[in-house]
Amino acid sequence: MSHFSDYWRTLDWDDIALSINSKTKDDVQRALCREKRGPEDMMALLSPAAAEYLEPMAGMAQRLTRQRFGNTVNFYVPLYLSNLCANDCTYCGFSMSNHIKRKTLDGEEIERECEAIRQLGFENLLLVTGEHQRKVGMDYFRQYLPAIRAHFSSVQMEVQPMSEDEYAELKQLGLDGVMVYQETYHEAMYAQHHLRGKKQDFFWRLDTPDRLGKAGIDRIGLGALIGLSDNWRVDCFMVAEHLLWLQQHYWQSRFSVSFPRLRPCAGGIAPASIMDEKQLLQVICAFRLFSPELELSLSTRESPWFRDHVVPLAITHVSAFSSTQPGGYAGHQPELEQFSPHDNRTPDMVAKALTEAGLQPVWKDWDSFLGRGPQTSPAFSTNQ
Repeated sequence: MSHFSDYWRTLDWDDIALSINSKTKDDVQRALCREKRGPEDMMALLSPAAAEYLEPMAGMAQRLTRQRFGNTVNFYVPLYLSNLCANDCTYCGFSMSNHIKRKTLDGEEIERECEAIRQLGFENLLLVTGEHQRKVGMDYFRQYLPAIRAHFSSVQMEVQPMSEDEYAELKQLGLDGVMVYQETYHEAMYAQHHLRGKKQDFFWRLDTPDRLGKAGIDRIGLGALIGLSDNWRVDCFMVAEHLLWLQQHYWQSRFSVSFPRLRPCAGGIAPASIMDEKQLLQVICAFRLFSPELELSLSTRESPWFRDHVVPLAITHVSAFSSTQPGGYAGHQPELEQFSPHDNRTPDMVAKALTEAGLQPVWKDWDSFLGRGPQTSPAFSTNQ
C-alpha cells in the first residue's frame, strides 16, 4: 500500500459503525487504562458508552496536554485571499452556484490585510481561498506568497489540493503547513455534496496528505466536516485512521486535527448528523488520548463559552477574531463571507480569557534564528 486510499479501501463504513456502537463500558475502561492506545481503543473512546466517562477522559487529556505542550496555546488567524470557486458544494458559502459577490485580493489589498493582521498581534497566518486552480492557483501563489511570508513567522494554507511538485515548490517559497479536510470519508455521501468541479474527485482529495508528506511539508492538518455525513463517529474514527497512517509513513512532519462543525452560510444545508458540545468535547479528548503529541485546533466556529472551557483541557491552537471574507480585516463586506463565526471576540479578549485560565498565549511559532522567521522579500506586486 503506497497511499492512504489503498488502506481506506480495506475499511468498511458500516462495520466500523457497528463496532463503535457495540463498545461497552468495559471496553472504555480498558482503553482508559492503556498507556498506548490503538484503533480499537479509539472506537471505544468515540462510542456512546464513553459518554459516561467524560470527566476522567477530560482529566487525562488535560494531563497529557500539559506534559507535552506545557501551558502554551498558539494563536493563528485566517486570511481569506479569494472567494472564487470552481466547485459546486452543497454546504459552502463559496460554492459556484451561490449568487454572491466574488473577490480576489490583489497585491495592494493583501498588503493592507497583512498590516491590519499584524496590528492585531498575530504572527501565525492561515491562507484560505475558494478552490479555483486557474485564477487562484500556483501563478497567484508564486506572485504573493513570498511577500506574505515576509510579514509572518509562520504561514499555512487551506486551498485546493495540489500536486507533490507544487507543494515542494510552495515549501521553497516559505510555506510551513497545509490544512486539507476530507469533509467526509464516506464516498457515496461525499458524492451527494460535491456536485461539480475538481472536488468531485474523492480520491485525489483523500491522497493529498500523502503528497504533502512526500513533499516534506512540516505541518499537515486533517479533519472531517462534522455533520456532513450521517455518522460523525465513523468520520472521526476515519480521521484517526488517516492520522495513524500518516504518522507511520511521514514521521518527519507534524500533524494537527481540527473539529469543524457545520455553520450557517449562504445556500447551506442542515447537518445530517448532530454533534452537541458534550460530544464534541468527547471527540477532542479521544484524540488527545489516542495521540498525545498531536496538535489540536479549535476555531471561531465554536462559542466563546465552549472555547474558554475546552481549550484548557486539550487544545493547542486557536484562531481569534477570524474574518471569513476577502479583505475582512482592513474592511468589512459580510456578503463575501464563507460562513459566520460564532466567537467574534477580539484577540486581546481571547488572550485574556486564556491567561485567566492559567495558560500562556503564544503569538509566534518560529524565530528567525531557527531559519523559519520572516524573510526579506520584494514588496507586493500589483501585476495580475
